[in-house]
Amino acid sequence: MYVPEHFRPTDDEIRELLRHPGAVDLVTVTARGILATMLPMAWDEPGSRAGLGEHGALVGHVAIRNDQWREPAIGEALAIVRGPDAYITPSWYATKREHGRVVPTWNYVVAHAYGRLLIHEDPEWLDANVRRLVTLHEGPRAHPWAVDDAPPAYIAGQLRAIVGVELLIDRLETKAKLNQNRSVEDVDGVIAGLDAEGEHGVSAAMRRAREHRAG
Repeated sequence: MYVPEHFRPTDDEIRELLRHPGAVDLVTVTARGILATMLPMAWDEPGSRAGLGEHGALVGHVAIRNDQWREPAIGEALAIVRGPDAYITPSWYATKREHGRVVPTWNYVVAHAYGRLLIHEDPEWLDANVRRLVTLHEGPRAHPWAVDDAPPAYIAGQLRAIVGVELLIDRLETKAKLNQNRSVEDVDGVIAGLDAEGEHGVSAAMRRAREHRAG
């Protein structure tokens, strides 16, 4: 991934992205060609358990009928972790009114995690993974759903229909493209425009990047 120095995120920004990964694109090269699956994953931070390197691991699960887990990955696997993103119109730039030499762009935060893919079929591992993902995404809700809200026999059947995947991250490429290469006035105009359109994830990330640059 091409990462100009001014778009290189801070360690705090990287941790924030990986701690709340949402849905991830898991990509592997196999004898059948390139395979990809969109799935929720959680991040095991470095030092959180034995056997993790400096970047930790991403863990999740796929349907047992998904061929991606059956086809051995050739070389590294890739997980694309996306943060907020939004289209940026040049109409928001202060410099548009000054000289007009502006064009549209796209702001985003992303991480490309590369490493070795492990497969888990142990029911206890799968149960723990499902509960962790449920807690991660249900926790902020006013009335969170819990795995134990469903009948045990039903959950047991669901667990038999999935397979665990774990990406041991060997290298991590990250990028936060948030108009850091533009003037403060342009950045303020984009933040105001994004807020007006309800794109608060990107505007919040831009505020943090602006504060980091100012500090």
